[in-house]
This record gives sequence, structure tokens and C-alpha cells, in this order.
Amino acid sequence: MPITVRLAEDADAEAIRAIYNREVAGSTATFDLVPRSLADQLDWLRVHDGAHPATVAVDGSDGLAGFGSLSPWRSRPAYNTSVEDSVYVRDDRRGQGVGRLLLADLVERARAHGFHAVFARIVGGHQASIALHAALGFEVVGVEREVGRKFGRWLDVVVMERLLSLGEAAAGGQAGRPAASLRPPDHLRRPASQP
Repeated sequence: MPITVRLAEDADAEAIRAIYNREVAGSTATFDLVPRSLADQLDWLRVHDGAHPATVAVDGSDGLAGFGSLSPWRSRPAYNTSVEDSVYVRDDRRGQGVGRLLLADLVERARAHGFHAVFARIVGGHQASIALHAALGFEVVGVEREVGRKFGRWLDVVVMERLLSLGEAAAGGQAGRPAASLRPPDHLRRPASQP
């Protein structure tokens, strides 16, 4: 049965929570340190509707394979034309195109809601997520050095951005922009240490 992407519903909360809490407890994909309760997850779903939706990828025979969301980029009003995406895929469904379906859907929803820019903040070293975003037209625009700490390690965050335009739908979603290089621009790279 094919995977479909749809808006998340309250009935999806437990499956979303299971995917997310696995990342909280075992990875640096999220900087959250405390697993979500079911009440927390339901509150999260209530915040993610309208122009900032939560979506799910559902395989009729295998349940919820992943989820994604759009969130405000920043709280100040001048940032209202920008959003941040998040995509999480169940462990056993990774590498099967679920993340790509979710991200492509989120980009289309952002464009349809009139947003101008979609950002991704990805923990440094998470090459699968960086490659996924690059394949969908995101570019590395910066690296935040050692801004998080989890599992006793300092963590960098790679910031990627995709500018949207109304003409993107006709251009296959890319608006003529090439896929991004996975290397940050030279002026954003940390200089090599001196001997």
C-alpha cells in the first residue's frame, strides 16, 4: 500500500510521541532532553495547525511511518514570512523515501501559505538530514558552533534555507535553484588550528 501524507490528528499523538521520544532518549536529532508525555504531545499538536501544521506519513498496512511540522522561525513579527521544518522518521522506515515525502509536502504547504523562506536547523554530522534537505533545494547558510550540549558532547547546528516563490510549483518545486553543497561557505568555516 502506498504511503500517504496527511495532516496529523489527535489520534496520531501516541505514534508521533513514540518516534519523537526515541530520538530524545537516543540521538542528537533533537535537543530536547526530557521525553514528552501524551498530554505534552497533544498540546504540541494543538499548536501545529493552520499555517504551521503537523503532518504524518501513513502506510495503511504499517501505521505511522514518520511525521513533520512547520513552526514559526522566530517570534518577532518581521520573521512571519519564514518557517522552520522538522522531520522525523520511524527507525525501521528510514531510507525508504518517507522523509522526502514529508519534507516535500511541508515545502508545498509553506509555499501554499505564502511563506518566503523555509529553514532547517540540523545537528552537525547528521548527513542523512543534510543530504535530504539539499536534495530538495535547501542551501547551507551557516553553522552555529557548539550551541547545544547532549550526552556530554558539544553540538553544532547546520542552518539550511530554501527560498520559495510562487512559480515553484510549475518548476517542479525547485524554482531553478541547484541543490546545495554540503560544505558551508568558506567565510563560515572554522579555521584550521595552528600548530
